[in-house]
Amino acid sequence: MERSVRKRKAALGTVLAVVLATLLGACSDDSGTSPEESATPSAGPVLAVKIDNAPQARPQTGLGAADVVYAEQVEAGLSRLMALYATRLPDSVGPVRSARESDLELLAQFPDPTLVFSGAQSKLLPLIEAAPLRPVTPGSAPAGAFVRDQERTAPYNLYVRPQRVQKDTAGAKALERAGFRTGPPPGGGEAVTERTVRFPSARFTFTWSADRGRWQIAMDGRRAVEPDGTAVTAATVVVQRVEIRESQFQDFMGNNSPLTVTVGSGSAEVLRDGRAFPGEWKRASARGGTTFTTPDGDPLNIANGPVWVMLVAS
Repeated sequence: MERSVRKRKAALGTVLAVVLATLLGACSDDSGTSPEESATPSAGPVLAVKIDNAPQARPQTGLGAADVVYAEQVEAGLSRLMALYATRLPDSVGPVRSARESDLELLAQFPDPTLVFSGAQSKLLPLIEAAPLRPVTPGSAPAGAFVRDQERTAPYNLYVRPQRVQKDTAGAKALERAGFRTGPPPGGGEAVTERTVRFPSARFTFTWSADRGRWQIAMDGRRAVEPDGTAVTAATVVVQRVEIRESQFQDFMGNNSPLTVTVGSGSAEVLRDGRAFPGEWKRASARGGTTFTTPDGDPLNIANGPVWVMLVAS
């Protein structure tokens, strides 16, 4: 009887893995090259951490050390963040929150990433286990990797110590493979001092500081800072317009979990050096990276420093 159950579970796991691999285009990228052939060698994987962005979760810890921060829509039109660490691992990151289906497609463009999250609904867990990533939760992490801040209330008090999750960083090459390439800006562009990006129930405002050469960030009207008061800034802001549709999952209150589609193409805007550059994004397959170009097809490079990507509805 036990052997029969194990066989059925193994078969189910195989089916889920095949289905997810098909959905994510794991067999090849848009050039016809296998993921193993196209992946950039690195010392370690990119570390991704799901971070709460509700007002009760602020100020967050570790955002200032992230190489890339994605903002994505979740239930009730709110936003949640995914911070990526490729060049350095901070001492602490959080508050850590749950994963979403959108994370799997988004992260597939990075070679074998680590995804740190607090948990996920039971129906999503098999898809996470079958995805091309290493999932890390409080139940699976090494001892001492997660801690609770006793001065905060749950669920806004869970933090991860990245250096106890993995020792090595991926390096900037892993970001380049996904489309984040540094270089000079294209010609033209519009001089801007401020840009506000809106989700249904959240907003981000980026204000250019010529003195610092960075975009100051405010979330829902409040300046983004680390717990010690250090400002969280971005060298580049990418406003990526994507399809957002209902997923097959809901939260515990019955709200549908939005599915952010990051494979395909659409319009984009890149903010850097105090200017706004209109452009387009394209990602032919999940295991392939995202390219950002001007309307004429020239590369839209990022500036040196942190990148914030706003995944908003087209």
